[in-house]
Formats: sequence, C-alpha cells, structure tokens
Amino acid sequence: MMFFLGMSLLAIFGSAHSPYISLLQTGILIDNVKENSSLFDSGVRANQIISFINDEKIENLKDYNSVMEQYHSLGDGETKKIIITTKDKSEFVLLARNTISEEISLSEIPKTRIQTGLDIRGGARALVAADRKLTDAELDDLISISQERLNVYGLSDLTIRKQSDSSGNKYMVVEIAGTSPENLEALIGQQGHFEAKIGNETVFVGGNKDVTHVGRTGQDAMVTECFAVQGGESCEFQFTIFLSEEAAQRHADITDTLSINGSYLSKKLDFFIDGKLTESLNIGSSLKGSTTTQISISGSGQGATREEAIESAKQEMKQLQTILITGSLPFKLEIVKIDKISPFLGEQFTKTIFIASFASFLAVCLIIILRYRRIKLSFIMLFVALSEIIMILGFSSLMKANLDLSSIAGIIAAIGTGINDQQVIVDETIRGKLESMGVRIKEALFIVFTSFATIIASLFPLFYVGAGLLRGFAVTSIVGVTIGVLITRPAFADMIKQMEK
Repeated sequence: MMFFLGMSLLAIFGSAHSPYISLLQTGILIDNVKENSSLFDSGVRANQIISFINDEKIENLKDYNSVMEQYHSLGDGETKKIIITTKDKSEFVLLARNTISEEISLSEIPKTRIQTGLDIRGGARALVAADRKLTDAELDDLISISQERLNVYGLSDLTIRKQSDSSGNKYMVVEIAGTSPENLEALIGQQGHFEAKIGNETVFVGGNKDVTHVGRTGQDAMVTECFAVQGGESCEFQFTIFLSEEAAQRHADITDTLSINGSYLSKKLDFFIDGKLTESLNIGSSLKGSTTTQISISGSGQGATREEAIESAKQEMKQLQTILITGSLPFKLEIVKIDKISPFLGEQFTKTIFIASFASFLAVCLIIILRYRRIKLSFIMLFVALSEIIMILGFSSLMKANLDLSSIAGIIAAIGTGINDQQVIVDETIRGKLESMGVRIKEALFIVFTSFATIIASLFPLFYVGAGLLRGFAVTSIVGVTIGVLITRPAFADMIKQMEK
C-alpha cells in the first residue's frame, strides 16, 4: 500500500511531463488567445505565464481581475496602454480596449497533474441544430461524425450528447473544457465539404466513397519545409491520399482533354472547402490521361515563430485529413446558442465538497472512537481512507482522466464504501470471535470481496444512463473500490492483525 501511495503522489505532483505544474510558481497561465485580436497581433500566445501587468505583480486570477477593472470601464472606441510581462521576461505593449478580456482565456497555474472537467475548469458549450428536423438515427450519425472530427485535435475533455425540446426538435450539445466560445465555434461551425476540381469538373470529394486511404504518419504525412515570410515564418505540409478506381478514372478522363504547357497540364487541380478555394496544385504532364490512384496534397501554416508555424501547419493538415476521411457533414449546421462557462461555480462547489468530506471524516473518526474506544484504530481507518483518495487521484492523473463533479461524487461514494468495509473487517477480527486471527481475517475479506462484486455489477449500467452523464461517477467509484479490494483492504486487515499482536 505504501508503494502505491508513493507512486500515486508522484503521478499527482510529478512535473517531468508537465512543465507548467508548480506548487510554488505564481502568475496566471494563458489557455487561449483569440486570433486576429490585439493581444494575438502583439505576440501574446497560449501557454505563456503572465507575471506582471503594468509593473503590478500578478499572482492569481484575483490580482488579474483587479488590474483589468480600469480597462473594462473604458468607453467604446477608447484605448489605454497596457504592458504585459511574462515569466520568461517577454514584454508586450499595446493599446487595450474595453473588450480585451474577451480576447484571452486564463487559468491558475496548475499545482498538480489532476485534470478537471468542464463544470469545474470552465470552457464552452454550444447548442447545435441542423437545417431540418432530424430523426434519432440521423442525429446519431451527426454525433458520430462530429466526434470523429473533433477527436483529431486531441481535446482533453470533449462531450457530445443529444438534447431535445418540448416541440420535438433535436439538438447536438458540444462541450469542451478549457476553450473559448470562438474556438468552439471554429471547430464545429464549418460544413467541411471538400471538393477537388480541374476547371469546373469535380475529380473527387471527401469521404470514403472517393478517398480510400489518407496518409497520416511517417513519409505519408509530414511538414516538409519552413521559411521566413513577412511577419514571421511559414511551414509547408504534404500528405498522400489514395483514390478509388472510379475517382482515378474521372481524373484520367478530365486530364486527357487538357493540353500540355511545358512540364505541366494547362489546368490545375483546385481544392475547395465549403466552396472556398484553399489550394491549387500543378498537374505534371506525365499524368495526362493517367488513372492514378495516388495523389499528394499540400498546404501551409503561418506563425510568428518557426515553432508556431510548424504547429499551425500540423493543425491545418489534421483538419484537412479529417475532412477527407469523414467527408462533409450530412446536414448544414446552425449554432443556436454558444456559452462560456465560468469555472467559478465549479471551484466553489469543489471547495464545499472537500469541506463537507473533511467534516465527514472527523465525524466518522469520532464515531469509531466512541464505538471501539480505540484512538489508534480510528487513526488507522482515517489514514487508509485518505490513502484511497490519493490513489484514485493518482490513477486519474496517470490516465489523464478529467474529474468533473460526478467523478468527485464517485470518489466520495468509494470512500464511504471503504469505511464500511473497514468496519466489517474490524467487527470480524477484534470483537468476540473464537477462531484464530487468520480465519477471522479470511472471513472478513470474503465479505468484502462479495460486496465488491455486487457494487461493480450495479455500477456498469451507469456508463450508458443519461447519455453517459454519470460515467465519471461510475469510473471513479469502480477504480476506488477496486483499489480498496486489491490494495487497501488487505493492508488494513494486516494493520489490524499487527495492532492486535
């Protein structure tokens, strides 16, 4: 138990793979900066840490909000100078308007590797409707395609679920923790209809009907080169796709009618997303009338620095690859409502939960002292219960799972089960039994294991109830009772045995 407790603490507080984690570091972390805003144009970027604003030290969000009040009171069209200094001593000077807070998303510097969900950390939620009423099957298809598209961005906490109103209208609700409404709108607002044309004739479209394979790794997908441009850097990417025989034949039929100009054909292969031209590629003269099934697609990304340009190129490539794989969305979407969720309520509720939990522990400890008349025993039970909490949080940190309010409720439920099991072990081992200590411990652990099987069976349906809204409760409860049965309950039984000796 001590070994797993130590590993859990390392998983929670270790910063080897999380450079922004620090128990002592002050400042606030920039989660996102709205593109084409005054802050973005001045060079402020995500993952920077703000240390000073106008020479005033910023240690937390409260300090930040206090300094920014003077800018919120500006009139429309008014500007005021602001100087932002980051941890790495970078300094950004700009004229701020009263909307400057809408350009940036901030958070406290994480003290641990524990990740929290939308209802605690804050984020954005969008209510999305199609251009016509959808059946349940059509809504399932829309959610499936949207999930596949958004998963490519590696979002830390993404939830897509159904919702309906009293009129029978069906909606898709998309929730993403730690992002801004603008980013969420950009992710889901595009129809994503991809067409490759030569002149006015379509060669192929996105989706598995025309595109049989999209290269995503190794030599089939890479950032090829970077170079300096005005205002920063630009990086080009390239990836390979394979066409169906029908699409390859269309390419052959169309190119067969083109003339040759030098090394290329007279027309280019143009890529359109939602009717907008995004890229034009020359077609080599050797491909005239050829039924080629392999095509190389290229593009570029820009940024103020080379690292930023590379990241931009990778994101552009991922988006294009996803559209080619999934095809266009089956329906035209409209964002009915989009909200920014403040983390304030979640923080307050979390504090309340921990205060209540601590009070519960003290009450349990007092009851155990009154019942068993043993202070040492009550401290052992409390220590084991705290160890279980740390192990559950360590497992969540290791798995990069997001703890939402239902997950915290699951932890409390698991600890309640643990206290109950400990009382069973105590009653079976130290209260008036004639059998040997070993036999009594075996009987106690048999009861615990039987209870464990019942709990697991009752929790599995929660993975599917309410469109998965109780999944966090089920996962943390299952993890908690499993840790208890495999690690802490046997360890507790051994502690009781040693105490009795």
